[in-house]
Amino acid sequence: MSKTVIPKLAWFVPLAPIALAAAIYFGEFQSSSFLFINRLTQLLPDTVWAWLTFLGNGWGIFALAFPLLLLAPRLLTAGLFAGALSAIASTILKNGFDLPRPAGLLENGSFYRIGEPLLHKALPSGHTLTAFAIASALYFVSSRAKRSHLLPLFLVAALVGLSRSAVGAHWLTDILAGAGVGIWCGMLGALLAQYVPENQLSLKNLWPRLIALGGVAAIYAHYTQIMDLELNLPLQYASIAIVAITFIFFVKAQFNNSPGSPE
Repeated sequence: MSKTVIPKLAWFVPLAPIALAAAIYFGEFQSSSFLFINRLTQLLPDTVWAWLTFLGNGWGIFALAFPLLLLAPRLLTAGLFAGALSAIASTILKNGFDLPRPAGLLENGSFYRIGEPLLHKALPSGHTLTAFAIASALYFVSSRAKRSHLLPLFLVAALVGLSRSAVGAHWLTDILAGAGVGIWCGMLGALLAQYVPENQLSLKNLWPRLIALGGVAAIYAHYTQIMDLELNLPLQYASIAIVAITFIFFVKAQFNNSPGSPE
């Protein structure tokens, strides 16, 4: 595998959404920007925003990306590293700032909300952070020739961020901060993934088998929990099917005499 190359200027890109978040917060546009997005997004059905939120849930995005275990294990590895970094960053920042969410500040009924009210630990939006981390990881771990085809992932991540205001869970500042930090986490995940030797990505080696066990855990999580909103239950059942089918092919590969080579 060729060495992952991240342009130096790319490391400065996340400063833009973070700076915009600071401008909105200190410019006292926090409530007005949230209410504008919250009302505008009501033009689309709740299901759209609930399903987009699902794409920022760690278990959800892992399940949907699980077929990469067979198709492109290095990409999945980069995503896993980025996801782990995003979880750590989100926990540290949420506990460090411990800012109120819209439901903790605004009057009840003054904005549209889907699901139970969330009151605390607003910044950053963990779902947005995760979505941008995965998008960034998959983008930068890929060869330069293939990166242009992965740009739509950032659009999806942006929509995941908007969904957090649409469901009434986060301020715009939380979303922007999550986007910036998420891109950094994705870059680091892509860099870490390059140090996994190519031969260790073969399906019969330890690392893919550990990921496969994570797939079993994902099935259990999707079966026993509600991922953010009840509207996401159809996606949860679909995710169980995706992981289960991928797992069957993975087990079959363990008994295949052909060593195979990961992409």
